[in-house]
Amino acid sequence: MEMIEKQLVSAPRNNRYILIVTALVAFLFIWSFSAVNIENVEESGWIIATNILQGIVSPDLDLLLNITSQGVLYLLVETIAIAFLGTIIGALLAIPLAFFSASNVVPKPVAFITRLLLIFIRTVPALVYGLMFIRVTGPGPFAGVLTIALISIGMLAKLYVDAIEDLDTSILESMTSIGCNTFEKIRYGIVPQLFAIFLSIMIYRFDMNLREASILGLVGAGGIGAPLIFAMNAYRWTEVGSILIGLMVLILLVELFSNHMRTKLVKG
Repeated sequence: MEMIEKQLVSAPRNNRYILIVTALVAFLFIWSFSAVNIENVEESGWIIATNILQGIVSPDLDLLLNITSQGVLYLLVETIAIAFLGTIIGALLAIPLAFFSASNVVPKPVAFITRLLLIFIRTVPALVYGLMFIRVTGPGPFAGVLTIALISIGMLAKLYVDAIEDLDTSILESMTSIGCNTFEKIRYGIVPQLFAIFLSIMIYRFDMNLREASILGLVGAGGIGAPLIFAMNAYRWTEVGSILIGLMVLILLVELFSNHMRTKLVKG
């Protein structure tokens, strides 16, 4: 331990570099505070914030426990369905795009063009995609599923590429030397290396998509977002509290489940 401390003390330090970086970070931090202006918060804003907190403390239990199509439980299940189906579709579509983006699998020009396509997909916000699909399919959960699928492709393909480029190619070379064909190399050499990683990435994206599906309801793409904004616009704070409680519990449970699954996949 003492030897490590001596090495740290004796290591050369670039004080000028540290000073410049510290000054730059401090400047950006102070400059960012210029966007904070509490004076613009109206008195009605504080009242609304208080009412939201009161709604969470005393929610509308009839709405929260209602199992009809207008109840919170039904809307939460619909939100999960949108996120789950959208994640599955996006994950499947991302696989071929990931292989076309991997420079160790395809020629570099092909990989470059595919990566540009993925960058473009990731650039457009989810709400913009939601508004576009609503114009095509009309309001409803199907627009939400298509939006979730499309926004998932960009991130999933990017993370898939990292896993593909880290493949242990020595296994494939060994399989080639014993006369394995392409299908056998994919089935026994590539899939076992990538399956657990891809599944872990997909579970992580599903966790994110659950939040995205909640927000997409604000533009009419199904889920619990639309009733939430309607209740807030109508100042029905007990309903707002019921929806927020249901949403928080749902996200907490899904996050615990996804963390457990990812941990098992990594250990396995």
